[in-house]
Parts: sequence; structure tokens; C-alpha cells
Amino acid sequence: MSVYTVYEPPLRAADALADTERFVFVRDGFYVWAFLLTPFWMLWHRLWLVLAGYLAISGVLETALVIAGASSAVIALLGVLISVLVGLEASTLRRFTLRRRGWRDVGIVSGDDAEDAERRFFDAWVRKSPAPAGAPSAPTPPAAAPIPRPPQAAAHGASGIIGLFPEPGGQR
Repeated sequence: MSVYTVYEPPLRAADALADTERFVFVRDGFYVWAFLLTPFWMLWHRLWLVLAGYLAISGVLETALVIAGASSAVIALLGVLISVLVGLEASTLRRFTLRRRGWRDVGIVSGDDAEDAERRFFDAWVRKSPAPAGAPSAPTPPAAAPIPRPPQAAAHGASGIIGLFPEPGGQR
């Protein structure tokens, strides 16, 4: 089962309610496309600042390795390692960008796939939302009787502590 973080877009000027069609579900885990096609994946998800940082860091590290006289295999290995890191942290990079753009984190949900997670999230969200004015409220169950407490230990030295730890002030 995958875990998803749910983000709500900022409200538009004309909207009073959230546009549920625009909610984003960001899956935690390794993103294969972010690993294989790193800059294209960043462009697809409109991660402009992340892409600029990726290009800057990759360029500086590659230039430093060329100046140091590293072989092309080492430079290629560095590129693969950076891509692995992006694949591992892709969900974090997306969450960072969404928060920076004003999106609000509204919850976490798990599901077998994105569709299952969406269904679970919106089922819980609808149950949690307040009823419209004038709508009959659901009947509340009767209050249960309080559970009686067990009798206190007798005064002849028995303590209420179970285990190897003595009662404070008691004999050892």
C-alpha cells in the first residue's frame, strides 16, 4: 500500500469552496521517471526552482570533476547518483514546490493506487465536513455507563504496581 500526501490548491478569487478536481495526491516512494528522465520529469511537474538547482549543482560538480581530471566513468557515475537521489526525493521536491506556491496540506491517506487513495480521502473528507444549515443531524448514540474502577490494594503491603519496579517509599 502506498502513502499519499494530499494538497489543496489556494482558493481562487471567485471560489468560496475548494475545487476538489484540482487536489494533488503526492505518493511517497521512489519515482522511476524522476530517476530515468530527471530534467524532463521536473519540467513536466513544473518544478522550475528545483530544476535550476539541479542544473546548477550538476554543472558545478561535473566541472569540478573535469578540472580534477576524473575519468568519464566517474563523471557518469556522479550523474547516475544524482538521478538516484532525485528519484528517492522526488515526492519531497514536489511537496516543497506545492507548499511554496501556497497549496495547503490537508491530509495523508494510504491506498493500493492513486484512485483508491482518492476514494478513501474523499469518503473521510465528506464525513468530516459540517452538514449544511437546516439539514437534520444524525442521532447521537446514548452515553455509555462509566466503567467502574478496580478496588484499591489492601493496606497490608500490596502495591498497585505490577512488575519489577517497587512503589516509591516502599521496602526494597
